[in-house]
Amino acid sequence: MVEFPLDPPLSKMLIVSEDFSCSNEIVTIAAMLSVPTIFTRPKGQEEESDRVREKLMVPESDHLTLLNVFNLWRAHNYTNEWCNEHFVQPKAMKKVREIRQQLVEIMTKNKMAILSCGNCWDDVRRTITAAYFHNAARSKGLGEYISLKTGMVCYLHPTSALYGLGYTPEYIVYHELIYTKKEYMQGVTASDPLWLAELGPVFFATRESTGSLTQKRKKEKLEKEEMEAEMKRKEEKEQEKLEQERQMVIEQARKRQKVVSVGVAPVRRGKPRRFGI
Repeated sequence: MVEFPLDPPLSKMLIVSEDFSCSNEIVTIAAMLSVPTIFTRPKGQEEESDRVREKLMVPESDHLTLLNVFNLWRAHNYTNEWCNEHFVQPKAMKKVREIRQQLVEIMTKNKMAILSCGNCWDDVRRTITAAYFHNAARSKGLGEYISLKTGMVCYLHPTSALYGLGYTPEYIVYHELIYTKKEYMQGVTASDPLWLAELGPVFFATRESTGSLTQKRKKEKLEKEEMEAEMKRKEEKEQEKLEQERQMVIEQARKRQKVVSVGVAPVRRGKPRRFGI
């Protein structure tokens, strides 16, 4: 990790990307995250720039949006005209290209393979989750999340690709927080809870779901009734056993009373017989 001139999470993201065969995509994302911003919003053209930006967005991930922008720029031969048409800063993109080249050289020097996952972008999201699982959050409401690490309430930024979705992903990971009027998350990607448990086992674990609260209470009630029935059956068995022992003691006492000593004739008592001539 210290070989890369990046923050530790970004360095880890580059290292893990080789395991998921998406290092070519991740090195681009890391370079894009190394510049402050690439989008412009000129005064008087706010609505137009927002419409163009929405066309570049990839649902469920700001990181994939950055990757998409760089790929489109590269497909148009890195021209400034394309940047101006899509309200992207040409200087920032040139800086991104330089950083990316430096990172590729470091990876090659350390014998890391530059692999591409093609259109399998789930591998890219898994790699991002592996690096930023400590910045995971769970949905609380529309555009509102709770940090799983600190419990702090965070919000999706209005410029995020996830902000305009028709639904809110339950779990996300984010690059960093911006503190203004609210705690806004920057660089957000939808994640999967199983990925968090797999890639961040020190922080997270899975457990079997018991369904809704009503189902949970119903299950607890049934378990309680079964436990009470089992205890009742156990008490009845104990009472039956005690009754059998008591009857056995009584029977043995009766038998002892009827026992007669062996070889002793019973003594007859009565008036003596009279004898005469």
